[in-house]
Amino acid sequence: MTEHLDLPAPQVRERIARGASGWPVLAVSVLAIVLGGVACVVGAQQENAAAVWGLIGLGAVLGLAALIALAGLTPVSPGEARVIQLLGRYTGTVRTDGLRWVNPLTARRRVSTRIRNHETDVLKVNDADGNPIEIAAVVVWQVEDTARAVFEVDDFIEFVAIQTETAVRHIANSYSYDSHDTAAMSLRDNADEITARLSEEIGVRVAAAGVKIIESRLTRLAYSPEIAHAMLRRQQANAIVAARTRIVEGAVGMVEMALTRLAENDVVDLDEERKAAMVSNLLVVLCGDRDAQPVVNTGTLYS
Repeated sequence: MTEHLDLPAPQVRERIARGASGWPVLAVSVLAIVLGGVACVVGAQQENAAAVWGLIGLGAVLGLAALIALAGLTPVSPGEARVIQLLGRYTGTVRTDGLRWVNPLTARRRVSTRIRNHETDVLKVNDADGNPIEIAAVVVWQVEDTARAVFEVDDFIEFVAIQTETAVRHIANSYSYDSHDTAAMSLRDNADEITARLSEEIGVRVAAAGVKIIESRLTRLAYSPEIAHAMLRRQQANAIVAARTRIVEGAVGMVEMALTRLAENDVVDLDEERKAAMVSNLLVVLCGDRDAQPVVNTGTLYS
């Protein structure tokens, strides 16, 4: 059961930013700086004032243009992206790794797209039966939409942490820790189904931040210390009752089969009183928790 969340529609979505390889820009910029320096040196050696200022001005322009071009160089490491903004407006995301060149006037924010783990603290909550339990989970997640991760929430890492804890608490409140009813799911006996629903619920909660949930697992699940001993005794009692129930069901089936086979093969003809005695003896033997002591009858069938 996934909690329905009425989340607002995202205002921005990731798109690929325009950019180019930064190596040609780097080479041209270095060449411009060298030529600018040469122009300044040559200009300083001229005797004509106009030539001096002309060459020095050319060198300054080349150097300034090179510095502006170099400001647009953006290194992008594998497993990260750069979110580009121009005067506060989102213009795109650079995901291609290597040295890239974008508009020098833009702001570039680094966002990791690597797979991450988040492990919750041990939470003390009540299960569906009202019993206090301790529960913790680890979530594997990854940024899928960098634009939403940056612009839709204040801090997407903190957002994932808080929403994960909220989802874990909700899942713990929705199911019993332990249940002998085979039709009902429990936290202890249906770990795979519970974690699948936990992943689904966390995914719904963090979708607004552009985050994808890869997997989630419960790392701790136990009764709280103040009731752990009482719950252990209850579990032992329930286990004994369940085992006895299975034993009785099997014994009744075996007695029924024995009587049917005796009648079909015409081995012995038993009246109702003897059948009742036989059923009683078989049930005592099959349901007893100790080995039966055989009694040899040296008389007749009825004495």
